[in-house]
Amino acid sequence: MKTSDFSGFYKLSVEERRKEVAEFAGLTDDELATLADPSSIGMELADHMIENVVGMFALPLGIGLNFTVNGKDYLVPMVGEEASVVAAASHAAKLARPAGGFFASNTGSIMIAQVQLTDVADPFAAKMRILEQKDRIMAACNEKDPVLVNFGGGMVDVEVRVIDSKVGPMVVVHLIVNTLDAMGANAVNTMAEAIAPTLAEITGGTAYLRILSNLAVKRLVRSRCVIKKEALGGEEVVDKILVAYAFAAADPFRAATHNKGIMNGITPIVLATGNDTRAIESGCHAYASRSGVYTSLTTWEKTKDGDLAGGIEVPMAVGLVGGATKIHPTAKIAVKILGVKSAAELGMVIASVGLAQNLGAIKALATEGIQRGHMSLHARNLATTVGARGELLEKIVAQMIAEKQVRMEYAQELFEKYSK
Repeated sequence: MKTSDFSGFYKLSVEERRKEVAEFAGLTDDELATLADPSSIGMELADHMIENVVGMFALPLGIGLNFTVNGKDYLVPMVGEEASVVAAASHAAKLARPAGGFFASNTGSIMIAQVQLTDVADPFAAKMRILEQKDRIMAACNEKDPVLVNFGGGMVDVEVRVIDSKVGPMVVVHLIVNTLDAMGANAVNTMAEAIAPTLAEITGGTAYLRILSNLAVKRLVRSRCVIKKEALGGEEVVDKILVAYAFAAADPFRAATHNKGIMNGITPIVLATGNDTRAIESGCHAYASRSGVYTSLTTWEKTKDGDLAGGIEVPMAVGLVGGATKIHPTAKIAVKILGVKSAAELGMVIASVGLAQNLGAIKALATEGIQRGHMSLHARNLATTVGARGELLEKIVAQMIAEKQVRMEYAQELFEKYSK
């Protein structure tokens, strides 16, 4: 495989797929063996990753195909349990290719740490005093991570907010830190802990919480694409998709499921690369509420030529340095398959997959309905569960779908019938 544009990948055996991915990503024999071994992490390493370990929990790792982002082809490792997700993302990415695929940008690798100060007699004057000593604060914080500073990162600014709360006004200091290719939680939390006593001294208040924010509004990634109307089935389909999008943009009940579909694309890559899925999910959903009303994370509109144009903008605090990304053997291979060279590049690919996933879901909803694709894959899962393989599996799946009887007991009945 020399390109991410690959037809019939799903028809290959698992071993054949691995070989194609290995050719694309330059995987070694040892790395291929790791991909094939669900227990490759090892119990000893697992016992050091979390507490009270009693076993392992494996999930499938699939490959999203057809992606091109900023002119570069990517194979996208995706870890999850839900059928149709990888297929939908791959299909949507193929639809985007004729117009150049996805075009992405980012705002850099800036994280925010918060220091909460209470019992401040003059909160607005205290805000001014903090800002007057910005250079002192920044120098003290950067002393805590000289390695980050030497690589060009470190604290770059101080922001101060005065907020009302149920226990009175609070002064909240934001430490603005460039964490480069790290997600940065440890770096910014260390800085917040170190500077808290100084901020309490400056304000005359009490320093309480010192913690990063997962609402990473200074670490945004954006992606856009154009889908030719002919690829969708005509301008009528474009219009149907826009009506479906308008529903999500206007109604939080619909937006919650709409955005869940976006996260169907985002979360599997975050997980595959050893990054923090909960941090990304909380940040994205909070960002969807930044106007005061929960709404769509994507936008869809029609171009002057009648084509479909889509875009996404989300916080994306992912890293390539530290955490599970560097110690989990399969996560390291996933990063190699992606071929990304920076955390910003990783974030842009993730956003592009989220946009593709949304396109796949909203197109299905606006046309054939979501159940058709789900049921096809569900039928395949059921046939596999009862023991069907190869041609027999395909025969059982086709009959269940044709007869609209996608049930475990019917799969078992067909398996027993055709196995004789």
